[in-house]
This record gives sequence, structure tokens and C-alpha cells, in this order.
Amino acid sequence: MKASRDIPNTTIESLKSLGLTKYEALVYIGLLRVAGATATEIHEISGVPRASVYPVLDRLVQKELVSVSHTTPKRFDAIPPDRGIENLMRRIEDDAENARVALDVFYREKDSEGRGNQELIWTVYGEENIKTRLADMIRSAEQSVEMLVSWNLLEGAVLALLEPLPDSVQVDIVTDCWKGEQPSRFGVHVHPLGTLYEGRAPSGKALRYESSGVFLVDDARALLWMGSAGEQPSALYSESAGLVQFVRRYLSSVTEWVGADQ
Repeated sequence: MKASRDIPNTTIESLKSLGLTKYEALVYIGLLRVAGATATEIHEISGVPRASVYPVLDRLVQKELVSVSHTTPKRFDAIPPDRGIENLMRRIEDDAENARVALDVFYREKDSEGRGNQELIWTVYGEENIKTRLADMIRSAEQSVEMLVSWNLLEGAVLALLEPLPDSVQVDIVTDCWKGEQPSRFGVHVHPLGTLYEGRAPSGKALRYESSGVFLVDDARALLWMGSAGEQPSALYSESAGLVQFVRRYLSSVTEWVGADQ
């Protein structure tokens, strides 16, 4: 394909990442260089095999990258790049949304059949992945959201996730401090939970896990987030009765202890 030798490979790869095949990319670029062309001329300027030109043109017309005249013989012209790339992006976004909706159906319909008595506990790595899992948990809340969480994590990642919750969902928070006005719709308990450990820590060093939290939603889903400055955070997530019950008892004990100390 002599005609394609002066086309940077990066350009071809960029178009392929937008859903074009190599032949489609070559034909589209070839048409951008001329003011309309017949199929025979396109074969000559693009280097695409003659037998492949018409199928490629049909696909490019469907992708709104090429227009076709109703003359004899037919002549083809490229849609300008700004509009052409916009058309490709719109198709990608539409396909992505359709895929998301279809996949979400499978995700929501999953059940525990075939697992027997196995109680699954998932390990989640990385802040964005943990935030996504926590956001899904909180978004699904129908009755309650409870948490024991450091202020660093609460302010930086969690408070924004609570804003969309309806008033019918009870939110209880235990944290080591609160900066600014406390929202009246949340039950907030502020207690210097780390004081004991800070007193034992080497001078000048913060708590090892200063950005951590324990979260419980509807007494059915639990997440334990552990993070430290300079390290990738990790979390445990489960809907198993065993871990949920453990977190339930732990949060109840901490809440009672904090309440008795105030």
C-alpha cells in the first residue's frame, strides 16, 4: 500500500481506537485529501484493495464519516474532521451507555446460587476503586448509613457521597474531629479516638492509618477502608452475615463507649 506510507502510524492507531479498522482509516484519510472520488479512485489514493473499497465505504457512510452522491458513477466525499470525530465520539458514548445499562442488569440480578455456605469477602485496592464501591453502597441505602471514620477520609472522600441521600435514611457518624458547621441531618459524634495511640506513637509521627473508616449500610453491607499517607489504600467489602455482624457489634460498642465518655 504505497499510498499509506506517508501516513503516521500514530494517526492510524488513533482512528482505530475510535472504532475504525485500518482500511476504514486509510479510506477516510484518502478522501480528506481530495474533493470527492469514485471507488476506483479511492482504491488508487488509499491503497486499499479494490474488492474491499465498497464494503469499507458502506461502513464509513453508516458511521457518518463519508457522504455519497447520487451520480453515475457514485462519488464519495469525507465529512470534515471536526464533525467526523464528533460523530464517532457520539457513537462511542451511545454504545458505552447501552453496554453499561445491559451489564448493570446482569450485575443487579446476580445472586448467591451455587455458593453454598461460602461467605465472600472482597479485597478492593486503590482509592478510586474503593470510593466507587463505597458510593454504590451508600447510594443503595434505604434505612441507615453508619460509620466510624477519620476526619481526613470523611472530609476528603465521604461527605460528598452522603449529599444525595434522602432525609429518610438515617446517617450516624463517629469521627475524631469536625471542622466547620455540622450538618443537622446527620447524627455526629466527635471524639479524639486516636489520642491513646498518638500518645504511644514515636514523636513527630502520625497514626499509621490516619485515613481509615468502617462503614455499614442497612445492616447488610460492610466496608473496612484502611489507608495511610503515601501508600495505596485497600479495603474489605462484604455482604456476608459474619462480617456484617462483626461490624455491627463493633460500631455499637464504639458508639456506646463514645456516648458514655461525653
